[in-house]
Amino acid sequence: MNYNILVIDDDKELCSLIKQSVSKENIIADYCYSGLDGLVILEKKEYQLIILDVMIPGMDGFQILEKIRHISSIPVLMLTSKNDNASKIFGLRSGADDYLTKPFNMEELIARIISLIRRYTRFNVTGDTSQPLTYKDLIIDIDNRSVTTKNGTFELPPKEFDILLFCAKNQGKILTKQQIYEEVWGEDYVYDDSNIMAIISRLRKKIEPDSGSPMYIQTVKGIGYRFNREV
Repeated sequence: MNYNILVIDDDKELCSLIKQSVSKENIIADYCYSGLDGLVILEKKEYQLIILDVMIPGMDGFQILEKIRHISSIPVLMLTSKNDNASKIFGLRSGADDYLTKPFNMEELIARIISLIRRYTRFNVTGDTSQPLTYKDLIIDIDNRSVTTKNGTFELPPKEFDILLFCAKNQGKILTKQQIYEEVWGEDYVYDDSNIMAIISRLRKKIEPDSGSPMYIQTVKGIGYRFNREV
């Protein structure tokens, strides 16, 4: 099966290289050089992943990401030449699913692309259906990868949903950040706690009645997180 991705980056050589590299994995890459062009293309074609550069002309990558998140939960992998945690955390809090700093190894990029696509599409692999998980005022629909709260039903970006589902399925258990990372990212743990923390922070804002005092995903100081056994 072929998958389609969209690359939004004003580096023409890099776009061409990514297109050529992913084709070997049966992935078709379209590309454009500005965020506004990217938004137009997204209205016309379905993709399984977006690669988005932070430093693009006109509206920057963060602004484009915000607009994408208003219309889609598609995985977004952000690229940046900024090697600082502030930019990374801001991107993750804004809705990015992964982050890669330029220059990067093309094999690593491809591995991240495949991982994100696999997690985004895996619930369509079989015809089996799963019963929704219900916890107090929270319903997790596994097949549709959506949640229902008092504020309505909505989809979650892939990493947010995967972390929520992993925690919920292990209700009452203390999960370390390493366990969460290796389950959700599907790779060996690399000390990158800011990534997990940023995703859980924005997840809490969506599902918790009070994100400042979480009812569902609780912090276990110095260890990790636990899905409240009492809900």
